[in-house]
Amino acid sequence: MKKIISILLFQGLFCVLLLSGCNVLDSEKIEQNTSGYKEEETAQNPETQNNTTEFDITEYHVEEDDADQSVDAPEQREVLGLDEEGISQIISEQEGYYSFDQLTETEKILYAEILTILEARADAVVISSVMESEIDKVFQCVMNDHPEIFYVSGYTYTKYTLDDKVQRISFSGSYTMDEGQVLEAQEQIDAYTNTCLSGMDTDADEYETVKYIYEYLINHTEYDLSALENQNMVSVCLYQKSVCQGYAKTMQYLLNQAGIKATLVIGRVNSGEGHAWNLVWVDGFPYYVDATWGDAFYRFEPTNYDATEQKLPLINYDYLCVTTEAISRTHIVDHVIELPVCDSVNANYYVREGTYLTQYDELMVSDLFQKAYQEGKDYLTLKASSMEIYNLIRRNLIEEQRIFEFLSTETKTVAYTTNEEYLTISFWL
Repeated sequence: MKKIISILLFQGLFCVLLLSGCNVLDSEKIEQNTSGYKEEETAQNPETQNNTTEFDITEYHVEEDDADQSVDAPEQREVLGLDEEGISQIISEQEGYYSFDQLTETEKILYAEILTILEARADAVVISSVMESEIDKVFQCVMNDHPEIFYVSGYTYTKYTLDDKVQRISFSGSYTMDEGQVLEAQEQIDAYTNTCLSGMDTDADEYETVKYIYEYLINHTEYDLSALENQNMVSVCLYQKSVCQGYAKTMQYLLNQAGIKATLVIGRVNSGEGHAWNLVWVDGFPYYVDATWGDAFYRFEPTNYDATEQKLPLINYDYLCVTTEAISRTHIVDHVIELPVCDSVNANYYVREGTYLTQYDELMVSDLFQKAYQEGKDYLTLKASSMEIYNLIRRNLIEEQRIFEFLSTETKTVAYTTNEEYLTISFWL
């Protein structure tokens, strides 16, 4: 007898809201508003439970059939172009994708097979691997490299065994859309992408490109746990609402379309909830980018944000092009493959914008405030290069209230926020 075991697996990821507050500094006294973290109840998705970043087995059944009955393996593979020459061509086309490049030669063959099957929306195609853990790893690598595969929520595979030994495995994607729906969604994604990229300066360098897309995505997306298709970029491009994985996959796709190398990163935040963000390359150096945490509406419920007397900036740049050391203060990487160490600060937002302080220099601080006023900014954020410098800035400007020496003469109070984890202090002007 031959056992056929089918296992259905799904991918899902949600985030929780982070609630923060701001402080008010009076020239006569200091008033501190309540601030803290709030865990929001996670919306349930039929394909997702418990904010998992893994693949949950949601269906399992065993069938018995005659040992000599088989699938039409060679013909299926030939139709999909999965002969030796075709696989070699696919592999060459995938060079440069981060996850793909980290795989072994046999894993790259499996990657080419799974990618081709998903792109063709094919079912029950025999693959080269009989190792279930390898299939799971490579499937995740394909999905991490290719945000444009937005119509796949997971996969199923069937094990063909003889005397309890696996002889072969056939693979199918779990497809959420038919061909017509995929084409219609892609047309709208293309329109969204064209609108986004058409507004970017044609002379923008790589950092400016990443910054522009970061800002565009945040300004045009609402964090919403109930958003449709929130595990992929359809939620953002079609509905302008999503959760962390939708943000991250859209960020990746837009960057790729603009010629910037980027990949998806899966992990958790320090409080334990599943999370997704990006790894991007700027001028040859890797950096972490988290557009979800850059969105004020992720940190505030809309009603609380609107009612806040001193509103936080709509965009938080603490998560734009940061190092491994910085992101590790709040994020935990739980990725299927090793990620590079990000140690360059050349493309960090505060370094590029000139508000990164390696020492406490009152003349420099004065110049930064004057420049912010001249440019009509609503707030100014200072980032320290170390905890020592951060404490110096905080002691001088806040505890000793010297901030008022740098504000306009009529200012008697100032609102500010601090982020000790990212060594930043923001002042409203």
